[in-house]
Amino acid sequence: MKAEYLGDKGCLQRDSAEREEYAGAQSVDNREAEEADGAELLERILSRNNLNSAFKRVKANKGAPGIDGMTVEDAPDWLREHRDELLESIRSGKYKPQPVRRKEIPKPDGGVRQLGIPTVVDRIIQQAIAQQLTPIYEPLFSENSFGYRPGKSAQMAIQKVKEYAEQGYKYAVLIDLSKYFDTLNHELLMNMVREQVQDKRVTELIKKYLKSGVMEDGLLVKTEEGSPQGGPLSPLLANIYLNKYDQEMGGRGVPAIRYADDIVVLAKSERAAERLLENSRKYLEEKLKLRMNAEKSKVVKVAAIRNFKFLGFALGRGKNGYYIRAHVKSLKKAKQKLKELTSRSQGRNVRTVMENVKVFIRGWLGYFGIASMKSTMEAWDGWLRRRFRMYIWKQWKTPKTRIKNLKKLGMPGWQAYRNGNTRKGYWAVAGSGILTHTITNKRLAQAGYYSILDRYESLHSCD
Repeated sequence: MKAEYLGDKGCLQRDSAEREEYAGAQSVDNREAEEADGAELLERILSRNNLNSAFKRVKANKGAPGIDGMTVEDAPDWLREHRDELLESIRSGKYKPQPVRRKEIPKPDGGVRQLGIPTVVDRIIQQAIAQQLTPIYEPLFSENSFGYRPGKSAQMAIQKVKEYAEQGYKYAVLIDLSKYFDTLNHELLMNMVREQVQDKRVTELIKKYLKSGVMEDGLLVKTEEGSPQGGPLSPLLANIYLNKYDQEMGGRGVPAIRYADDIVVLAKSERAAERLLENSRKYLEEKLKLRMNAEKSKVVKVAAIRNFKFLGFALGRGKNGYYIRAHVKSLKKAKQKLKELTSRSQGRNVRTVMENVKVFIRGWLGYFGIASMKSTMEAWDGWLRRRFRMYIWKQWKTPKTRIKNLKKLGMPGWQAYRNGNTRKGYWAVAGSGILTHTITNKRLAQAGYYSILDRYESLHSCD
């Protein structure tokens, strides 16, 4: 997991910034935002400072080349040679974006997500547009919209759900949109953009990006709907589109928490929740021409640990009220990843394996660390140490090597001989005194073991 929602001291930040790959909006004051909302918007987009900032953001996000094969490292030389020509073609309306390169990535719950990877040059231009449009739209977005926005995060979204639950909203409407990014209606979206953007050169450029097409197996496929995930402009356009739904719910006084296309609508009774599910379906399908997944969209109790899942989190309820949990599926997925990282068949040096586990733990807790799960982290810590002892035992391979190393670790010769020739399996040995008394917790730490419990407790010591 790339982003870590931590402050400089390693403490969890409740109001942490949006994921790096979708952030990048430059902060401007109201006067500048108003100036941008006019015929000079394109010039602000193409200003040297804005383009330089856009390039830095694209470079920081790295990413694969588009259909032209140009890498981020290749871009500066190309831009130096073609900069004036590029800017003039954009100003004159003659610029034609390249089709995006299709890439499929597996989704955690099965299926695939379609990504569209623009060329590096198009990513820079899209980022430059997003940086100037964001200050225009930010004041218009709902306070309950948390996805792909500066100063907002998934953690803040689940915190908001918890706040409403504590106010008596016990039922949640889980809304699942089928292939949301791929089904945005271009005509509706462009009408929404034109409501705030008067510079026709900018709106036409955005329209060209929507219509640029997708390259699949060497063939160009036209895009009549959707905004392919993978470009810097796509998240902002997706928020503009669903802002209509946010405002509709807000106008009715209905709490609707949204992170991109993940939506939770809250109600105080099951009857009200069922009514909101139907009302949402009608609005999303009839007004916004989206498709709601009828099987996955449902009404559940907020504290139904297995049924309620939002951004990988769940809510529990105890004697002190509601609390945030990592959903059972999120925990299962993370433990499976740790199991793969510590697989004893990979043949890597144990210190390298420990470093890889450390990187994963920091990233995972950077996201899920706000959840209440101390006992789980304590159990995982003991399990991980046993996994590493098993890993080391496997690397020692032969009885001769095991006897020698056990002696080095302070075991008497007769005992080392007996234990080095044991017929016990790897897991049994790892949990026995053979290794717990020799490869102690202290020695594991000295070798580079990173305690998931210690990391978790250090985050919560900041509270």
